[in-house]
Amino acid sequence: MEFYATLGGSCADRATLDGLFAAGMTGARLNLSHTTLQQCAPLLKEVYWPAAQKAGRQAHLIIDLQGPELRVGTLSAPIPLETGSQTVLGPGGIPIPPAALEAAQPGDRISLDDSALLVRVEEKRPEGLVCRVERGGTLQSRKSLAILGREVNTPTLTGADLDNLAQAKRFGVTHILQPFVRGADDIHTLRRAMAQAGLEQGKIMAKIENQRGLEKLDEIIEAADIICIARGDLGNSMPLWQLPSAQKRIARACRAAGKPFFVVTQLLWSMQERAVPTRAEVSDIYNAVLDGSCALMLTGETAAGSYPVEAMDYLVKTACQALTDLEKENEV
Repeated sequence: MEFYATLGGSCADRATLDGLFAAGMTGARLNLSHTTLQQCAPLLKEVYWPAAQKAGRQAHLIIDLQGPELRVGTLSAPIPLETGSQTVLGPGGIPIPPAALEAAQPGDRISLDDSALLVRVEEKRPEGLVCRVERGGTLQSRKSLAILGREVNTPTLTGADLDNLAQAKRFGVTHILQPFVRGADDIHTLRRAMAQAGLEQGKIMAKIENQRGLEKLDEIIEAADIICIARGDLGNSMPLWQLPSAQKRIARACRAAGKPFFVVTQLLWSMQERAVPTRAEVSDIYNAVLDGSCALMLTGETAAGSYPVEAMDYLVKTACQALTDLEKENEV
C-alpha cells in the first residue's frame, strides 16, 4: 500500500522528510496550483530525493495539475470575510478566473476553500460579483472556488500545466493527478500531452470531484490508470451527507473493474493543529482500507500542519492495522 504526503512549508526540510519516510511515506505530491516544478527544484533535488535515497525507497513523485479547477487569484494578504458583510469577486475585489465571473449569476452560491467560506451573488456589476458572505472566515491566496450547481467551461490543461509537464521527466515525476476529470476525453488529452513530454511511463490519477465525473465514472475508470476519490470538491458538488455514499459508489465501481483507487482530503485534518487525531478520522482511514483503497494521501496535514510526521505515523499505523485485520478475516 502507498502512503503519500503533500509537500509544503511544514515538510520542506531534510529532518522532517527523513521523519516522514521513516514513518512509512512512499511518495509525495506537489500541488502545482500554488507553485511550479522549476520553483520546487531545490526542494526536490537537494532534499526530497536525497531523503528518499537515504530511506532506501523507490519513491513516487506526484504532480497535481491545475486543470479545469477554479481558484481565487493571488492575494497581497489574507482577506477576512465577516458573515453578513458584502464583498466583491472580480476585477474590483477578490480576483477570480474570468470563466467563473462570466458563468456566475445573481442567486448563485459560491464556495471558497472547500466550502470553509460561502458567499451568495447578489448583483453582477462591471467591477465584479457583489456577494453577501453567508459563512465567513479568512480567505487565503489560491484557494478553491466552486459555483454550486453550475458547471464552468474550462480547458483540460492550462498553459502552466503544459509547462510543468515539459519539465516533469527531468524532475523524476512518476504520477500525474488530473483534477476535475469530466470524461475519457480529459484523460486522452492528458495522455497525449504526456507522450509529447516523454512521460509515456507515467501513471494518470484521475480525480473524481464533481457531478460530471460521477456521471462519466465508467469511462473514466476505463481510461485512467488510477482513480482518486477527491472528497474536497466532490463534497461541494452535493449535500455533504451524500458524500459517503458517493465515495462507496466509486470504490465499488473500481473494485468491479479491477482499477486501483485511493482516497484523499481531510483524512487527518485535525492534525494540522493537534498531535492526536480524532476517533472519527482513524475510523475513516480504517474503512477506506477495508473498501480496497490502494493508497492514502495527506494534504494540508503535511504541507502546512504543525505535526506532519505524527500525521503520517497515524496514517500508516491505522492503515496497517486494517490490512492486518483483513488478512485475519481472509484466513478464517
